[in-house]
Amino acid sequence: MHKTDMNSRRKFVKQTALAGAGLSILPNLSFASNIGSSGQKIKLAFIGVGLRGTNHINNALLRNDVEITAICDIDPNRINIALKVIVDSGSAKPKVFGSSDYDYRNLLDLKDIDAVIISTPWLWHTKMAVDSMLAGKYTGIEVSAANTLEECWDLVNTHEETGSHLMILENVNYRRDVLAVLNMVKQNVFGELLHFTCGYQHDLRHVKLNDGKTAYGKGVEFGDKGISESAWRTQHSLLRNADVYPTHGLGPMAVMADVNRGNRFLSLTSHATKAIGLNKYIVENGGKDHPNAKLKWKQGDIITSTIETANGETIIVTHNVNTPHPYSLGFKVQGVQGLTDFDYHTQRIHIEGTTEGHGWEDMDAWFDKYDHPLWKKYGDIATEAGHGGIDFFVLNSFVESVKENIAPPMDAYDAAAWSAVTPLSELSIDNNGAPQDFPDFTRGMWVKRKPYNWIKNTY
Repeated sequence: MHKTDMNSRRKFVKQTALAGAGLSILPNLSFASNIGSSGQKIKLAFIGVGLRGTNHINNALLRNDVEITAICDIDPNRINIALKVIVDSGSAKPKVFGSSDYDYRNLLDLKDIDAVIISTPWLWHTKMAVDSMLAGKYTGIEVSAANTLEECWDLVNTHEETGSHLMILENVNYRRDVLAVLNMVKQNVFGELLHFTCGYQHDLRHVKLNDGKTAYGKGVEFGDKGISESAWRTQHSLLRNADVYPTHGLGPMAVMADVNRGNRFLSLTSHATKAIGLNKYIVENGGKDHPNAKLKWKQGDIITSTIETANGETIIVTHNVNTPHPYSLGFKVQGVQGLTDFDYHTQRIHIEGTTEGHGWEDMDAWFDKYDHPLWKKYGDIATEAGHGGIDFFVLNSFVESVKENIAPPMDAYDAAAWSAVTPLSELSIDNNGAPQDFPDFTRGMWVKRKPYNWIKNTY
């Protein structure tokens, strides 16, 4: 990533959006932070120290209020990489687990762990999060949090039964432009809300298929012959016709719509295109005679879901990762007074009575006016820490919530509702786009739950 020009909002927004694409850019460990200097330290463990888990470790090491006491991974190479990062920072060597698939449970038995961050393949997320909450640990779980409706309920039920908190670590909720637009929503710039669009449109063919040697390199292998995400992520595309990664786009829109806090998702319909993108990529890069060129992929290249809310809004969610598409989350917020269309490539707004004619305004002045208090307070620190800042903020929110042992801003109910898009989209597609009812994971409490106060200068 090029050095951020703090005087150029547009450049910053674009760089922040790019960071949200999941690019692995590690922070500078020589950076000195005063974050968490109150003297209170939490003992933090990491289950899964691949690229994402190690990224969290790097950011945790920048804090004065975190002590990494244990790590776990079944890949010895990833353990060695994580240990080197920790020890080279001057921190004590943590306890190490990973001798078997379930050795993480021995980690959870440790008394010197307050909180756990889980960054493992998707199929392990719910299982590990449930075990962590049962062990009394404050749990952070990477996206998506669950794969089935049963798993969604497992997260909610375990939270309610144990009182242990769960936070879904959706970093895009902390993107600078997302938080600025959220501030505009809360200040009624767009009037009463009507409609949202969002999604995950990001060419991942070079991630889902590689040479088995380089995580993001050329090649057409996956599964046992792949490495990193191709070893586990790609199999979902072979077997599931569903939006398997909805939260990057949906999370910010759900917060703006006060979902689970005065509003909720009611129903969903989904449709999928044909599945030809991965086959085309394999043929072009591995040849038509490569064994993977003969596979029949189940996941449609573009999946479109429409969600209806209890308060009468609609949300369109798009999943598109098997085609040559520039990174985009496709954000649009439409109210009765106007709308904004903002993303990596475009930031524009139209407000009735303010914008001239039927055109658009550039968002720069609006971002300046409605920049979120968190970014005003911590923007320089976050940017220096890397990743365009968003990973700083999601980790900061997690750690500060742990220290106070309070519900996080994105809790077990959010993890369940946002993740439920995957199984519900699968059911809808299998039934020719038939509407699917969302479970009410709050059991009616959404009516009285107050919206989280996102517009403040503390996590």
